[in-house]
Amino acid sequence: MRRQAHYAGGDDTVPYDRELIRSGGASQRGDRRRQASFKPPPRRRAPRRRSGRSVWRILRTLLLLALLLIVVGLVLLFIRAASFNAAVSSAVFPSTALLWDLNGSERVNVLMVGYGGGDHDGAYLADSIQILSIDPTTDTTTTVPIPRDLWIEGIGAFSQNGKINEVYSAGHASVESDEAGRLDAAGELLAQVLSEVTGLEIEHWLAIDFSGFRDMVDAVGGVTINNPVAFDFTTLEESHLAGRWDTGGFDSGEIQLDGNEALAYARARFTNVVAESNDYARSVRQARILGALREKLGAGGIGSIAPGLGLMDAMEGRVRTDLSALDLYLLSSHLSSDRRVELSEDVVLTATTNTIGQYILVPSGWTGAGDYGGLQGYLATELAAPVEAGAADAP
Repeated sequence: MRRQAHYAGGDDTVPYDRELIRSGGASQRGDRRRQASFKPPPRRRAPRRRSGRSVWRILRTLLLLALLLIVVGLVLLFIRAASFNAAVSSAVFPSTALLWDLNGSERVNVLMVGYGGGDHDGAYLADSIQILSIDPTTDTTTTVPIPRDLWIEGIGAFSQNGKINEVYSAGHASVESDEAGRLDAAGELLAQVLSEVTGLEIEHWLAIDFSGFRDMVDAVGGVTINNPVAFDFTTLEESHLAGRWDTGGFDSGEIQLDGNEALAYARARFTNVVAESNDYARSVRQARILGALREKLGAGGIGSIAPGLGLMDAMEGRVRTDLSALDLYLLSSHLSSDRRVELSEDVVLTATTNTIGQYILVPSGWTGAGDYGGLQGYLATELAAPVEAGAADAP
């Protein structure tokens, strides 16, 4: 029989699958059904660029974090300052006695006292006495060192008479109290006596012992000063009289001092240089160190926080004052003063002896107990004079 191709003329029924034959067995019908049910995967969107609004959100978050850190830092600093204030001051915290006065028109006078401390005899005899006299109208500070041998007689607040360096010790012994109360009494008495003697209104005071002075210098990493005259020294009067200055010495020029060296430099009394062996020279050397400490504190702001906190740690238990922590910060900018007024022998003071033969200094022209008019007039004249440009606190 002859084979013929069978096809549907008008019949739609196809007895075979043409597509299956052409594709070698793959049916397009199944593919069409699969294609009809297949859903293409969703198109991936291209990443969108950050808009200006997104950048602003990031900046705003960073600013809020920075503000939070500042607030937390200020709170911690406030707590630290309050703790420090409670340890060293009789003033409440927060408070200020100097803020308005330093922006006024009248002089602000602050007494600064250095003493030995400890348990030995004479621990509370004042070794260093200085008055910082600040003129708010010119923003200048004059240092007035008070010689330790200045004789006090005829002053109501100190009826027993004696050298000015004994007043602090007498005040300390005058009350039955804890150590803070005794130091408060000592500072208040010395400020009151010096107000009567000098004619200056001294309302505030600060006292520090030798260990505190040493620790303050160490707290800022030591100080650098310019020492104009080299000298050797001893701590023993017998060695000094015998010409043996074997304890130590300081070169001339720029020298660096740690706490112990700074204390020795400030206190050296028995030296191989006559001009360096008196209270006037010692007060100048002390002023150099105070000025160097002021430099370490910087101009304020964030850079002064670290050295300021270090000084707080060093001063706790070593300093006593009637000024608040805020006032001490305000006072720190005046530690390096613009001028010194010396109460020198043969100018405003005269050397003599008292009834038991002690060396003392009295105002020139002294007529007897309570006669400090000449000293007061001298200070009033010197302080009224303008501060010369370029004047130095410690030559």
